[in-house]
Amino acid sequence: MIGSPAKRVSVQAWTLADQYLYIILSRPRYYSSKYIVPDDIRPTKRREFHDYFVTHLPSSSLHPDPRGPLTPFHKLPRSASVPHTGEISHSPTAFQPLVDRDTTVVRIPLRSAKHHFGAHSSRGTRPYNEDAYQAGVIDLPSFAKRPPASLTIRRTGANPAPRESRGADTASGDPQVFYFGIFDGHGGTECSTFLKDWLHEYIQDTAAAFELQSSLRQDRSGHFPRGAEPSSGALPIVQGGNSKRIEELEKILVQNWKTLVGGYFKRFVPAHFSHSGKDLTVEGDAGKGVTIEEILEYAFLRTDLEFVSAQAAKRDDDFMKVGQPMHQDDILYGPNHTRSLNIGGVNRFKGGSTASVALISTPTPMPFWHPNAPSSLLVSHVGDTRILLCSTETGQAIPVTSNHHPSSPVEASRLRRYAATFVTDSFGEERMSGLANTRSFGDVQSKRIGVSAEPEIHRIEMGPAEYSFLVLMSDGVSGTLLDQEVVDIVKEARTPDQGARDVVSFATEVTREGDNATCLVVRLGGWERRLEGGLGSLGTKESREWRRQEATDPRRSRR
Repeated sequence: MIGSPAKRVSVQAWTLADQYLYIILSRPRYYSSKYIVPDDIRPTKRREFHDYFVTHLPSSSLHPDPRGPLTPFHKLPRSASVPHTGEISHSPTAFQPLVDRDTTVVRIPLRSAKHHFGAHSSRGTRPYNEDAYQAGVIDLPSFAKRPPASLTIRRTGANPAPRESRGADTASGDPQVFYFGIFDGHGGTECSTFLKDWLHEYIQDTAAAFELQSSLRQDRSGHFPRGAEPSSGALPIVQGGNSKRIEELEKILVQNWKTLVGGYFKRFVPAHFSHSGKDLTVEGDAGKGVTIEEILEYAFLRTDLEFVSAQAAKRDDDFMKVGQPMHQDDILYGPNHTRSLNIGGVNRFKGGSTASVALISTPTPMPFWHPNAPSSLLVSHVGDTRILLCSTETGQAIPVTSNHHPSSPVEASRLRRYAATFVTDSFGEERMSGLANTRSFGDVQSKRIGVSAEPEIHRIEMGPAEYSFLVLMSDGVSGTLLDQEVVDIVKEARTPDQGARDVVSFATEVTREGDNATCLVVRLGGWERRLEGGLGSLGTKESREWRRQEATDPRRSRR
């Protein structure tokens, strides 16, 4: 019997190696007293994730607010009605209640909001689809820059601003933070499905464990987070957090990787992440806090650790541990919290998955797709899934991510320092241990030589209507179409949902590989002006028509 008196685990049927593996992977506090984690830092309440967003809509004119006046202004003919703009050109007494009428809070599922979000996926010519995606509202404090004073001053004596386009606040009082993710599995769907279901949970729980504070609120000393001012651009936003606890948890995570994998992770420096808020200085004063970039890096590595640990612990003849969560009593979950997960299936899963995640935070309750709303976009990326922005002014495709392939100079330099070898296949593409990606989740057998889930993180401050839309796609799309072709196809669509379908349809029509293809399109403030910049969608129209004709040519198979 091993473990604390409050929670004991029977190991009579285990071998000594199994006992050691259980102690090392599932209870890190046993192998080193230096990394003991106090029980009081573990969150006891699960964070919430919703696949819908909450907004305010005006009370229907057909069903007026019963608390309002009983005048029959809602029964007027349509020609005499007043549009729901909050502004009235004429002011008869009967119409005055329309100006400040009550609004209704409505839940709108993102997958049903075709004018705001669209997603489509196809398995191509593969036996099954290994891609997955997720979209919703994540329970996370705001990380946006504070709005200018001109947007927050309340003018007395004037009519109140219209509330039709105002999103509802979260329980913490911050505007909603939106989450979009795309995951491209290889070797099976186990890893991509796990990321779809649980990666956002790890991000939420990491923010709670680090005690992340909002970037829009003052700290206990009455100061706003450094870098959160609208005019600030020199430093990342350092939000409130427990620096001592953060450093302790990061050391535990790095130590767990060294113990489990070794190899590449033995050279993982520093012991805590380099872009931590505690390492930043302003005018000689050491910073205290955490950046949202550090939250995402920790969450990605923590998610990968749990998945890899679960695969490493699986044995065909060991039915006691098959499907059990290896870290049910670890940092992010309390001792009484057990997740009923069968991580990676019953047998050991040797495949993996790429991941690209986009978080959007706004400084005001106005939603990010409103033409007058500024917002902050945070992209965390691993592998060769791809994220694009479309510039409203120029109409150009702006890549936000880069492919983590052996052909990338950054990745090649990183891995050659650890004696990694590359092989060129018959198609002229470089591979490492048979993998096309140098960063990914899972891939247990390649973790030792440097394949990791360390994310590439970018933050973009988006001005009002600066970008028209955001595109997330798997390599079944990006490997077939050019970035500008993808953007131009979306420009011609009436809704983001139609744009996602058109991109996948065109990619599967002209492809020569038949890979899984998935595309997500997110509407931004400049959506209505998406055809105004540059040449609109005409820049690649001829080349796209030529590619379609070539793909549908019946003589194509003879070449």
